[in-house]
Amino acid sequence: MAALIAWGDEPAPAQNAPGLIVAAPRSGAGKTTVALGLMRAYARAGLKVQAFKNGPDYIDPAFHGVATGRPGFNLDSWAMGWPLIEFLATQAQGSDLSITEGSMGLFDGGARPGAAGHGATADLAAHLGWPVILVLDVSGQAQSAAATALGFARMRTDVGVAGVILNRVASDRHARLISTALTQIDLPTLGVLRRDAMPVFEERHLGLVQAGEVPALDAHLDTLAQAIGAACDLGAIRALAVEHALAKEAVDIRPPAQRIALARDDAFSFLYPHLATGWRAAGAEILPFSPLADEAPDPGADLAWLPGGYPELHAGKLTGNTHFLDGLRRFAQGRPVHGECGGYMVLGQGLIDAAGTRHAMAGLLGLETDFSQRKLHLGYRLARSLRASPLGPQGTLLRGHEFHYARVLTTGDDAPLFALEDAEGKPVAEGGTARGNASGSFFHAIAW
Repeated sequence: MAALIAWGDEPAPAQNAPGLIVAAPRSGAGKTTVALGLMRAYARAGLKVQAFKNGPDYIDPAFHGVATGRPGFNLDSWAMGWPLIEFLATQAQGSDLSITEGSMGLFDGGARPGAAGHGATADLAAHLGWPVILVLDVSGQAQSAAATALGFARMRTDVGVAGVILNRVASDRHARLISTALTQIDLPTLGVLRRDAMPVFEERHLGLVQAGEVPALDAHLDTLAQAIGAACDLGAIRALAVEHALAKEAVDIRPPAQRIALARDDAFSFLYPHLATGWRAAGAEILPFSPLADEAPDPGADLAWLPGGYPELHAGKLTGNTHFLDGLRRFAQGRPVHGECGGYMVLGQGLIDAAGTRHAMAGLLGLETDFSQRKLHLGYRLARSLRASPLGPQGTLLRGHEFHYARVLTTGDDAPLFALEDAEGKPVAEGGTARGNASGSFFHAIAW
């Protein structure tokens, strides 16, 4: 199979770009704002910036791509082995700087290690040698913020916290008190973001609104970059970045078919960038279509793939798009159709939206889902295939995650697709289903 990335006719540089990680003690501390602002500020200054995101996240990499003008990639030590992570990190070749946005708190990850680590941002920092810029929400505290920074700096000897950006600072005096305390523990203050001074992005139940749904996103990012550039020492931050060793060899990603009809629009956007890139590099042809535009999968494709997204927000439109639904049903008569999470729900009989209205779906599976009484399903998943599917033969082991709020009312008499375990090794009940040429699950595959 072909190498994951086709570099064209230009030889790859001998060294990777220096990199750093933007992390925080917890979710909601401001690391996405800081990471996006830094990415855009450096890009506006003429640098080629490569963005990465720790962990299973679809939405942030799309914002990263707009901010930098280059596709972003996920790095996940629970779902990916180090060879794949190291190789994906080489996407920074040809750029001037790589910036990785962390997930949750710096040390947060799965209860038990996965393919390479626990999935924590700290795993990447330790293995790749990238320094951490710690974003601290200092609202409601002063010198005590330095104690938090000190604990994070000393938690693991193989993780280097290189400096701190203070967020939600109330006044100049507030900033001085904290910066003085940080100086006493030899941690530089790299930025001071005043309370309510940063532009914010709208959010919904799975995180940020998707990049394609934000009006005037470029202008919004420019405003953010200007604010971050004024509040942070961009020169000092860039000087902290460190190169990591290049991967020794390319890593192949097996495409599920030669010609893949891929649903792509605001209802079906959750496909990991490394998968689509890897499939193309391995020789597969991706044929995008939009169910929201009432487009059917290309009848010349070998497989129709419906990724996750927000079909529950567009269920009324989808149920009326008969060209899409009829074309999908015809396709499934002779070729495989697979759905992940949102795509799985659309393959089912019906979907009840948040208002309690039922919308008929494709009817290729017996699944009925309900959003009127939401229930969170969240976490890493280890999957073992119980039967052959586009993801591989029976017995294939896959790593990925689950993140949705749908309740399953019934799956009919469909056959089970996966046996699932969470990151603690405990069985997970809902492993997806299969019927005829159709298959699907709430499980999002990252690596297999």
